[in-house]
Amino acid sequence: MFGYVHYDYPNLFIKDLMLYRALYCGLCKGIASACGQRARLGLSYDVTFLSALLHNIMGVDVVIEQQNCFEHAIKKRPIAKVDDLTRELGALNTVLCYYKLTDDIADGGKGRGRRRIFKKGFLLAKKDYPALVSLVENFMKEQEAAEKARYASPDMAAEPTAQLLAALSDHFLKEKASEKTRMLFYALGKWVYLIDALDDFEKDKKKGGYNPFVLAYKAETREELLKENDGEVGFLFDTIFLDLRENLGGIRFYFNRDLTDNIILRGIPLETRRVMSGKKREPVKVKVP
Repeated sequence: MFGYVHYDYPNLFIKDLMLYRALYCGLCKGIASACGQRARLGLSYDVTFLSALLHNIMGVDVVIEQQNCFEHAIKKRPIAKVDDLTRELGALNTVLCYYKLTDDIADGGKGRGRRRIFKKGFLLAKKDYPALVSLVENFMKEQEAAEKARYASPDMAAEPTAQLLAALSDHFLKEKASEKTRMLFYALGKWVYLIDALDDFEKDKKKGGYNPFVLAYKAETREELLKENDGEVGFLFDTIFLDLRENLGGIRFYFNRDLTDNIILRGIPLETRRVMSGKKREPVKVKVP
């Protein structure tokens, strides 16, 4: 995952912002518990969202306690207690970060020094969560193969990442998994891959990197791409939004779902519009006003 999954701040209740902050800090501690202190540098908003979503679908209560951490050593703050799910999500966060840096290096980019920071954490995750790491590794290989094949179809290019998220949903949810949960995560994975590709259109066009939008459409800039193919590209993302809404409605949630609904139904379309407009990403607000 690439850092695109955010909430819609103006329409987020304070109670849900507090929950998100607690989950964010709890995931940070979960990463440390599973993969060591240095791995905390890869803490992501995307996996924080997965923590909120999976806890709710699985019916695993989030226990919030007043705690300290190395960034807030003096004043305690509400932090979600690390449980088995948070710990494994911490391992997932580290594994995804490690493979993302590996992919960047393979594409000729920088990242060797930063990847070394996560190597120990990655090896710890591989030791304690072999099934999880094997699952991610297999789909990463499929994604690499799809990109080497240079598919000009955005749908085909996004398929391995979509399948990875669907497989991760089955892995974590186990008996709580259903066709609706699998398809919700599938749509999330597809969106993550495609929004990243659309955001990187001009960079990949300039450097000659693989990008399905570059191969599918003869355009020099993202603005030109969307001006000439707005209906087709818009339809691609609209179908993902429809899949998200329809599958979300068929899933049983054990607790209040305002936070995850905000992210899925408002935050994801908002981030899509941002990328399409070419606007820079504003810093995510995680502090209560």
